[in-house]
Amino acid sequence: MPSTPRPLRKLGFLTIGLFDAADPARGHESTLGIIELGERLGFDSAWVRHRHLQYGISSPVAVLAAASQRTRRIELGTAVIPLGWENPLRLAEDLATVDVLSGGRLNPGVSVGPPMHYDHVKGALYPDTADAEDFGHERVRRLLDLVRGKPATDFSGVEGFEIYSDVVQPHSPGLGRRLWYGGGSLGSARWAGEHGMNFLTSSVVKAKGREGPLDFAEIQLSHVREFRAHHPDGEAARVSQGLVVIPTDSATPRQRATYEEYAAGRLPRTASPQGPARLLFAPDLVGTSAELAERLHAHAAFREIDEVAFALPFTFEHEDYVQILTDMATKLGPALGWRPAR
Repeated sequence: MPSTPRPLRKLGFLTIGLFDAADPARGHESTLGIIELGERLGFDSAWVRHRHLQYGISSPVAVLAAASQRTRRIELGTAVIPLGWENPLRLAEDLATVDVLSGGRLNPGVSVGPPMHYDHVKGALYPDTADAEDFGHERVRRLLDLVRGKPATDFSGVEGFEIYSDVVQPHSPGLGRRLWYGGGSLGSARWAGEHGMNFLTSSVVKAKGREGPLDFAEIQLSHVREFRAHHPDGEAARVSQGLVVIPTDSATPRQRATYEEYAAGRLPRTASPQGPARLLFAPDLVGTSAELAERLHAHAAFREIDEVAFALPFTFEHEDYVQILTDMATKLGPALGWRPAR
């Protein structure tokens, strides 16, 4: 472990983008406004979650296409697109299109596994192939190959007035280096490193196979090291950490009470692994920026990364997110050694 933490090089944030079913436009506009605010505050990146058949962003690529036209500098990411819902070829086209529109600022994060509640949705999603679909790493590999310019067809050339390419169009050469894998296990970390991806690690890890007292930070640190040990770039390989972090420096008493109640309500799940996959959750961090910086500097995994995408909590009001982001950029970030981009 380094004797001192790495200075924070890139500060980002992650939002779920919730909306009211009766007025979805308002929620989506709020998300876009938050991304614009992030750019004004000097954040390096803004990330959106992906939610299907819920009241959150179901089409992050479309939302980020809109964001790309309302910003000029901030990087735009997905954390994460569950590939079980996607056709890799069509997704590769959409990602490349948004990357071109954004001027090369897109950072797509993806994950594997069957869609949630698959038995209930497979008839609508894959009515003819539900039992034959492969939801493992092969789906990611196909996306990687297509984004990086591997031929998608053995046909190309001119047919009548039409010109055909054998690779995904538009092709955005730098996009292949900005693909992220969202993982919470040693196996995921290793696979992402072996395939030259970047690695997103969040506030949940898998404790499967581990016994005795469990330390979230130490487990996450083992994933970071496993990833870098198998990545061609070694220690320079990009890792982003996504803990829930809520600074309260300029919060009102009402906001502080809301934040503390939110974190307290989620704290019991951090006491032991949850479910068959033995998911271990990190506690949400609430406090002044000085307090948060002290806790983060003591976090074993944080000490070895220099990029973050701190997750905004669910269900807060727009003005709460404004306060949290403002304190992150003006108080917490500098306390972690970060300087705003301009």
